[in-house]
Amino acid sequence: MHNKKKFIVSSFYKFVYLPEPKIIKNLFTKELSKLNVKGTFIIGNEGINGSFSVKEHNFKKICKIIEDLLSIKLKFKFQKSFNHSFLRLKIKLKNEIVTIGLKNINPQKNTGKYLDPESWEELIKSKDSIIIDTRNDYESDVGSFKSSVESKTKNFRGFPAWIKKNEKKLKNRRIGMFCTGGIRCEKASNYLMTLGYKNVYQLEGGIIEYLRKTKNKNQMWKGECFVFDERITINEKLEKGTYSQCFACRAALTQKEKKSKFFKQGISCPKCFKEKSSKQKERYQERQKQILIAKQKGIKHLGG
Repeated sequence: MHNKKKFIVSSFYKFVYLPEPKIIKNLFTKELSKLNVKGTFIIGNEGINGSFSVKEHNFKKICKIIEDLLSIKLKFKFQKSFNHSFLRLKIKLKNEIVTIGLKNINPQKNTGKYLDPESWEELIKSKDSIIIDTRNDYESDVGSFKSSVESKTKNFRGFPAWIKKNEKKLKNRRIGMFCTGGIRCEKASNYLMTLGYKNVYQLEGGIIEYLRKTKNKNQMWKGECFVFDERITINEKLEKGTYSQCFACRAALTQKEKKSKFFKQGISCPKCFKEKSSKQKERYQERQKQILIAKQKGIKHLGG
């Protein structure tokens, strides 16, 4: 008999002015803890960005609580799961709910044109378009859209520099952008529009919504999709993927990479072995030791 998927993994965001982030954080902590919500919520004056997991029977209740606390309507993307996809509840206060590191970026003012899956696929096939993967390098390595150009940044702060470096590629092109859930593209498209680019588009709801709606029937998506939770990656059916993760550099790893002489559980992998210092590896080794001790005692270690 198959286990039933009893959990919901959900994500949402909203760019909206929130005058009292600290008060909202305290309210979230109090209310979400009651229903065993686990996940990460980033709150700031510019809005909120959240990803969480909860038992299915509590999902609608949680959505209503979040909307009531913020006094706004939200779009919750979701998939079913067998387990919690996060270890604990984290609520953070930040200046930016997704960090590009630039002033005067305001997605509330304007963004690229939203495209549904059908229109997105037409844009990919168009000869005058360029499709940009706005995600980090370790995310793109796992999977991406057919014919897309990967920005290969270490973090979102590197995106503006990549755009300036590739101005010639973008000239007179219709620019389509995508990311996991859509939030990066809100700022990325607004940034491009401040630079004077006119034909800017973004995949509405990101990769996850695209896969949910299309099930990748036209095979425009290649590979798996990196997610920032305990699943590491998801496949085109939005089920847990085949990758593991290096807890030193957070990169997704194949089974072949785990067999490398450079892979040491919790300490290093082929992608970061040469980049990490001896002191860093010693620190990771100590953390891994504590994880193993916790497991032997039957305690869930938050780093494991």
